[in-house]
Amino acid sequence: MSKKKPTLDDIFNDDNFGLLESKAKTSNVKSEEDRLIDSFEEINSFYDKNKREPSTSSMSEYGLLAKLKNFRQNEEQKIILKPFDRHNLLGHVEIEKPSLDDILNEVDDFGLLSNDDELSIFKFNHTPKPEDRAETDFVARRKSLSEEEFAPYEEMFHKVHQEIKEGKRKIKTFHNIEKNLHVGDFYVMDGILLYLETADLKREEWEQKSGNRVRIEGRTKTVFENATYSNMLFRSLGKQIQKNGKLVTNTDAKSEQEMFVNANLIAEEDMQTGWIYVLKTQSKNPELTSIKDLYKIGFSSTSVDERIKNAKNEATYLFAGVKKVATYKCYNRNADKLEILLHRFFANACLDIDLFNEKGQRLNPREWFVVPFEVIEEAIKLILNENIVNYAYDSNSKKVKLKDQ
Repeated sequence: MSKKKPTLDDIFNDDNFGLLESKAKTSNVKSEEDRLIDSFEEINSFYDKNKREPSTSSMSEYGLLAKLKNFRQNEEQKIILKPFDRHNLLGHVEIEKPSLDDILNEVDDFGLLSNDDELSIFKFNHTPKPEDRAETDFVARRKSLSEEEFAPYEEMFHKVHQEIKEGKRKIKTFHNIEKNLHVGDFYVMDGILLYLETADLKREEWEQKSGNRVRIEGRTKTVFENATYSNMLFRSLGKQIQKNGKLVTNTDAKSEQEMFVNANLIAEEDMQTGWIYVLKTQSKNPELTSIKDLYKIGFSSTSVDERIKNAKNEATYLFAGVKKVATYKCYNRNADKLEILLHRFFANACLDIDLFNEKGQRLNPREWFVVPFEVIEEAIKLILNENIVNYAYDSNSKKVKLKDQ
């Protein structure tokens, strides 16, 4: 009698030691989304333990606070993290319900449903584009600072946050890289404060079809408030701030110092950035017509004529037409600083009056000053020759005097 040959089922059923069991392979490598969720879970764990959000009271808390600020500023990350937000740290997050097209597009990651004319072995749809690599490179290049190394920077960042809170600094839109990216200044990017400490800059010439152009380029050292630093290229850093950041203005004290850098030197390559203007009101309001030497001192990035053409409808011009008394061209980044400095210099002569328009709206103008025009001209000259720090305006005598007198 022949022995029955074992079938495959017999072999598998006889696997007492589980040698033939197939286990799904797992990877220890975390995806970018996994790392993002892990980072957010650190904040959740802190809240679980302390029943509050992290603060600036310690270095470890400061790092968590910086991460939380970053998450709150990034809408894409908020959508990913909201399902894990058990303490509502992110607030309300609008999550769109996917349509059928969205689902098909998400499933078809490799273009399997694409038309034939879109399929080509010469198209690399899943190779990172240069700009995508640059953005990833920006994050990847950041390195950590030790607590000892970061200590002096931490003190600076705390001070800047306090100055922003007190109104000594403001957060504004960042535009022109070469005009607004400067060593020693602070910026916000992805919700994180950063400090541009150094920049090894030089002018580089590059070719374009319309002709060769010259631009500034070089390596920087940039320190972030989350205790990391980067050596990004100058223009790459500027582009990232333009895309996801803001400019932090300097304090009045530093603005004064900046006013004196090349204030009198206008080179061929310098760019006009605006006008400082002095205006006189044409209002028929007896409260205003009775005031002698009433002038508005202001700054405009466009032509003054364009700026004041709608004056009668604007509160800053007292809802009346105005007459140009003088205009001054300003170059590079000095125009807005000059306006601030002039306002501070004549602060004790600022018009202090409450006006009401036809709709009964209250108006308290702050850029109008009761100062003789020749004194305004004198102050501008003192700024340009770098001597204004030694003088003050006496509103009683209506004269500029040395501070020690």
